[in-house]
Amino acid sequence: MPGAGHAILASLHDVELCARAAAGERRAFGELARRHGSAIRHLLRRMGAQGAEADDVAQDALLAAFERIAEFRGEGTFAGWVKRIAARQYLRRLQREKRLAGYVAEEARDEAEGGAAAGAGGDTERRLDLDEALKALSRPERMCVSMCYGAGLSHAEAADALNLPLGTVKSHVKRGLEKLRTRLAPPPEQADGAAVEGKRGNG
Repeated sequence: MPGAGHAILASLHDVELCARAAAGERRAFGELARRHGSAIRHLLRRMGAQGAEADDVAQDALLAAFERIAEFRGEGTFAGWVKRIAARQYLRRLQREKRLAGYVAEEARDEAEGGAAAGAGGDTERRLDLDEALKALSRPERMCVSMCYGAGLSHAEAADALNLPLGTVKSHVKRGLEKLRTRLAPPPEQADGAAVEGKRGNG
């Protein structure tokens, strides 16, 4: 029965599904795509891909992963492996469309302006999730942070994929993480207020 077959596939570990897919079982890879497709698209959106573009790149990455499935040896997770494929495919698309140079130029402009835009409105938003916080980063910062912490690339791998000096990528990641910590931290007055309330309660 098809239902029973699906249930069996759904119960298997990713590594087992990869082995079956490498042996030519398309339904096994279909289960992998079902499990991880959403996370791949989410990573791409964090890197700056919009709507249909994120869907297209995710589909291309899954197709490439299926064609190269025999290369996956179970060292690390399948999700991390296919996310790295997706990140590199998105970067290649940006390079073909000459958008990557524009992102780097935007970073230089942000630095020249003192990064004021990135910090605007931070006090008015009390609850920011990570996706919202990432929007406050410059595009190069967001891309480098997403590649290193979302796709699991090392700084060196991200530098190679972006064709940027290693030091530049490290700087983007460092600034990006600092901005994220600032955006996601509770406002000082909120923390002070909680402390005051605590003292009142103890009194």
